[in-house]
Amino acid sequence: MSRVGKLPVDLPQGVTVKVDGSVVRVEGQKGSLEQSIRPEVTVEVLDKQVVVGRVDDSKPAKSFHGLYRKLISNMVTGVSEGFSKTLVINGVGYRVEVKGQNLLFNLGYSNPIEYPLEDGLSAAVEGNNRLTISGIDREKVGQTCAEIRSLRPPEPYKGKGVRYENEHVRRKIGKAGIK
Repeated sequence: MSRVGKLPVDLPQGVTVKVDGSVVRVEGQKGSLEQSIRPEVTVEVLDKQVVVGRVDDSKPAKSFHGLYRKLISNMVTGVSEGFSKTLVINGVGYRVEVKGQNLLFNLGYSNPIEYPLEDGLSAAVEGNNRLTISGIDREKVGQTCAEIRSLRPPEPYKGKGVRYENEHVRRKIGKAGIK
C-alpha cells in the first residue's frame, strides 16, 4: 500500500469536494479547482475526509494512487489557504515592477522583459527586488516561478540573477593570481 496514498485528506471548514465520474471538483472560499482522474484510481468523500483508493495492485495503479492523493490534497490546501513563492532579484540595476497583469523585469539585458501572468495568479513586489507570486493552483505558481527564474538564473561568481528566497547559490572563487 502506498504510504502517501493510504492517508485520507481532511477537509477544512468551507471546502467541498464533488466526484463526477472521472473528474474531482474542489471548491472553497478562494476559488475552485478540478482534476480529471485515471480509471486505476477511485475517489470517495466520507464525512469530512477524501479517501483515495486503487482498483487493483498493478504497477500503474500503485503509481497513480499516491499521485492523485497528493494532487487532491494540494487542491484542498489551495482553495482554503493558497500557495505562494518568493523570488529574490540580485544585481546592480536589476528590478521588477507590476503593471496590471504583467511583470516588467530589468535584468541587465538591452531591453526590459515583459512577462504576462496567467489568470488566477497575483504578484506583489516588496522594494524593487523581492517578488511574491501567489495563487490557488500549486502547479501554476511553481511553473510561473520557474519560468521567471529562467529569465536570468543566478550565476556562481557574483550571485547575480533571479533565485528563490530559500535557494542557496554556491559561489565560486574567481581567477587566482599566478605568482
